[in-house]
Amino acid sequence: MTAANDEPPAPAQELARLAELYGVATSYSPAPDRTVPVPDSAVVAALAALGVEAAGPDAVRAALAVRDRELRERLLPPTVVHWTGAPPPAALAALPAGTRLTVETEREQGHGQDPDHGGRRAGERRERGERDGGEVPTGDGDPGEVPTGRWAREWDGVAELPLGVHRLTAVAPDGRSTRAHLVVAPDRLPTPAGRSYGLLVQLYSLLSRRSWGMGDLGDLAELAGWAGRTVGAGFVQVNPLHAAVPGAPTDPSPYRPSSRRFPDPVHLRIEDVPEYAHTEDRERLGGLLERAARLRTAVLDKGALIDRDAVWELKREALEAVAAVPLGPGRQAAYDAFRAAHGQALEDHATWYALAEVHGPDWHAWPDGLRAPRSAATARARTELADRVAFHTRLAWLTDGQLRTAQRVASEAGMPVGIVHDLAVGVHPQGADAWAQQDVFAAGMSVGAPPDAFNARGQDWGLPPWRPDRLAATGHAPYRDLLRALFRYAGALRIDHVMGLFRLWWVPRGSAPTEGTYVRYDADAMLAILALEATRAGAVVIGEDLGTVEPGVRESLQRRGVLGTSVLWFERDWEGDGRPLPPERWRADCLATATTHDLPPTAARLTGDHVGLRDRLGLLTRSAAEERTEAASDTAEWLALLGSLGLLDRPAAGPPGSDEEEEIRAVHRFLLRTPARLIGVWLPDGVGDRRPQNLPGTWDQYPNWRLPIADGAGRPVPLEELTAAPRLRALLEVYAQIGSGPPLLRDPGRATDRVIR
Repeated sequence: MTAANDEPPAPAQELARLAELYGVATSYSPAPDRTVPVPDSAVVAALAALGVEAAGPDAVRAALAVRDRELRERLLPPTVVHWTGAPPPAALAALPAGTRLTVETEREQGHGQDPDHGGRRAGERRERGERDGGEVPTGDGDPGEVPTGRWAREWDGVAELPLGVHRLTAVAPDGRSTRAHLVVAPDRLPTPAGRSYGLLVQLYSLLSRRSWGMGDLGDLAELAGWAGRTVGAGFVQVNPLHAAVPGAPTDPSPYRPSSRRFPDPVHLRIEDVPEYAHTEDRERLGGLLERAARLRTAVLDKGALIDRDAVWELKREALEAVAAVPLGPGRQAAYDAFRAAHGQALEDHATWYALAEVHGPDWHAWPDGLRAPRSAATARARTELADRVAFHTRLAWLTDGQLRTAQRVASEAGMPVGIVHDLAVGVHPQGADAWAQQDVFAAGMSVGAPPDAFNARGQDWGLPPWRPDRLAATGHAPYRDLLRALFRYAGALRIDHVMGLFRLWWVPRGSAPTEGTYVRYDADAMLAILALEATRAGAVVIGEDLGTVEPGVRESLQRRGVLGTSVLWFERDWEGDGRPLPPERWRADCLATATTHDLPPTAARLTGDHVGLRDRLGLLTRSAAEERTEAASDTAEWLALLGSLGLLDRPAAGPPGSDEEEEIRAVHRFLLRTPARLIGVWLPDGVGDRRPQNLPGTWDQYPNWRLPIADGAGRPVPLEELTAAPRLRALLEVYAQIGSGPPLLRDPGRATDRVIR
């Protein structure tokens, strides 16, 4: 861009143009009428993390010249998206006349089916030069090739391509050539067949009298079986069950995992592993069971916090003994198929855990040669630690199996959705994924959030973001593989901070969260791949879209069938009088809840206990009296609305919280009156728990992620008592009229459930 006097643009303008070309924001709008510039330092740092030198005017001009040349020479963007039923992609129609396209399809066999069938990914075969079987119908011309003009107008070849991620090669008459990925995706994701309600629970908090000191996958299956058959629930939503970074103390947050692709074996029910029954050292196992009983008793009967590290110490020792038992032929075949399906990713995952046992959990502090997954030193270490690599590989398989069992139990119990798993927004910088996928993570950057009405200082979550350019160059393969792994055992997937499919707030290392900037992702490609993999699995997707959301994002998600998240206390007429939003004005395409794991339980909200808790911990930014007055006013407005709708039956003079159980039921009667497709019941609300599972803004001041479900007096309630609790039964009776309908029709030939529509 040139100024009116033909002088070169100012350096700031050049930097802004360069940033725009790479999807880096130079400002953001926290409100429609307000624009906030971001520091140049954040823009330069974000560009550097994308491999672009922009420190100084000369560097900016040189980078602009390179980028302009790349864009002129490239015939297609790295990823082209075609939604079924839509016109052919504009990028293809815009190719120069006479350009020839070669289409290499993704082989249907082995994609969208259970990876245990053992098929390798088509993309991995193509990288070795092998073509997929079958020709793409192209009319005249060479097999697999099509003239450009006919693609967009006369020839509807794109409509004939199967769903998948295909390879395109474009060769223009002037000799320029470009390779790109073509995502052919269904127009919308699967949606729930009917309306249903379900239970929301943090799995570690759901202890039974059989678990080893924290809730496990056996408890999850028991809860799902009970909820589906007895109270007509359609789903159970749990916290992320991703693999954690090992070490004591382990980071207790499920939202800072070592790996998002593989689950954490701490959730295993040891006694449910088939080889457990054949373990020879029964005395050793008996001793471990006694120690596990003491851990469980300490939590349930003596008020101790959940000690994940102590639980894992016992389970790891038990699993060492179990893993020594040879697998039977059928089990061995299933294990071999699992390893073949996950290939290099599984080997890297297990290698990282084996190396962490020797060198500690932070790979940045390992010997130089081991910091790279493809180095000669790592290859030697993998051989030397083969037994440990095999052990961690086995654990990933065992955990995957119990997760799939929980989903099967839920389906057999009549749940139309089943288990809703949670996808964290990122991974721990020291963990397995960050080590194995260094080439796709932005070095020196962390994901967070800019300042908003709830946090004036912004947020830094300490999670490295994916590089959008590297994702695009691989056809978003890491993202595809992650989704495919999770959809193996998920009836639905909740995506934390779903806005991250569009853009993420990058904070440079050493900077305050206020000194970051937004970096944009290829949202169309991310949504298309999500639609593709969710459809193959027959899974619903729920996006956590709370907080500041860029204009148009919710509409784009809704258009593609991604459900949103609506929490009662936040649903007000913010563009009008600010009063509570009446039920008929709520959106239908959402999961509606009264609270979440990061918010006060409903009983605490009604009584104002949440203000007292924050006051005791010194977290208030104004006087406790002001906070209590505002909280009471907020609650009173909601209760008044509930009363006006005939949902609350209590004396008009009764203060908020005077009939806590009835008020909580009224809240859920309100949710039932909204058009929301899915409604979630926070399981601790069923017994009057007043403690949040996580209190944002705290670290060691509050026992985040370590509390068992408890009643209003703080007494832990085990699963066996929970399911028999009259208070919970009375709450769930509110939803008797919409109990789970018939299960979705499943394809019996597929191990991964798929909706047949």
